[in-house]
Amino acid sequence: MLILITGASKGIGYEMVKEFSKNSAHLIIAVSRNISPLLKFVKDNNTTTILPLKANVSSKAQQQKIIKVLRSLGLPVDVVINNAGELVKKPFEHITEKELQNVYRANVFAPFLLIQSLLPFMNKQRASHIVNIGSMGGFQGSSKFSGLSAYTSSKGALAVLTECLAEELKPKNIHVNCLALGAVQTEMLSKAFPGYKAPLSAHTMAQFICHFALTGQQYYNGKILPVSLSTP
Repeated sequence: MLILITGASKGIGYEMVKEFSKNSAHLIIAVSRNISPLLKFVKDNNTTTILPLKANVSSKAQQQKIIKVLRSLGLPVDVVINNAGELVKKPFEHITEKELQNVYRANVFAPFLLIQSLLPFMNKQRASHIVNIGSMGGFQGSSKFSGLSAYTSSKGALAVLTECLAEELKPKNIHVNCLALGAVQTEMLSKAFPGYKAPLSAHTMAQFICHFALTGQQYYNGKILPVSLSTP
């Protein structure tokens, strides 16, 4: 099974790569701007199940690195996990246009354009699964927090995009779901809520996401699913 993960060098993304790599039947394309931790893990564990790929998925041009690798492999993509993200925490009135664009480029435009590019490579023989990693902040009716207007609204856009793509890609046997994550102990959470101790580790959440990515398409399509013990 061919699995593609963005934002794969730290936090939940890195833990997902490690979890998937336990099964030798999987080949994981681990995409990140910094692949040093991935290369170290591959070397330390002498694994052939991980293919680290240095690319910034916020750049359409750099996304072509992924396409080039897929062409060379000649294998269909079974699972895509859009995990890469960007967060800025500032009062609304102080967020610059550039900061807003960077957040939306990473959290909305990058998965939108990447999915477009990946369509010809998705597995057509069995249901493939695209999992967008959202946030409880972007879940309608959930608690909202000051300083996170750019991040939260971008995750809301990703959630609605998920619903749209699930319907449009249904004839291609592609299922699309979004996991709205609550508090998980990651670098991004510490940036958003300094000093807060989350009830879930990145490793624990990664285990759940990996299982969902492999099986969730049997039960869900176009769903925005809260995965949260708590929100700060």
